Amino acid sequence: MRDREDIPTVVIERDTGHGLGSFLVGALLGAGVALLLAPRSGRETQEELRARAQELRDAAQERVRDASRQIEERLDEAREGLESGAERVREAVDSGRKAAVDARHDLEEKLERSKAAYRAGIEAARATATEETGSDHEASD
Repeated sequence: MRDREDIPTVVIERDTGHGLGSFLVGALLGAGVALLLAPRSGRETQEELRARAQELRDAAQERVRDASRQIEERLDEAREGLESGAERVREAVDSGRKAAVDARHDLEEKLERSKAAYRAGIEAARATATEETGSDHEASD
């Protein structure tokens, strides 16, 4: 039997999304505090808000791309592991079938030899019985 170390293992991790949510909440709070403390005009504040919102959007998109890449890599690894395992199973099944065919062929050959030996024994016994019967008849004549 194979050791557990030989069996490929697939690990799927769940990301609860706290990292991105916490990041967005912190960024929004930071932007709010900056608005309250910054002595700027409304137009300057709006431009800064747009710039920060764009930065947040870009950062969020980058994190989503990174997460997607990681998921694709893990799926590819899992797929490769499954394909490799399936190939090993196919090879084992083919090997088992070949062994069964070979064993059946060997058994059929042994059975034929046993039948031939049995027939030869029967024929030898009949010949011996015929000779004995013939000698008994000759002796009584």
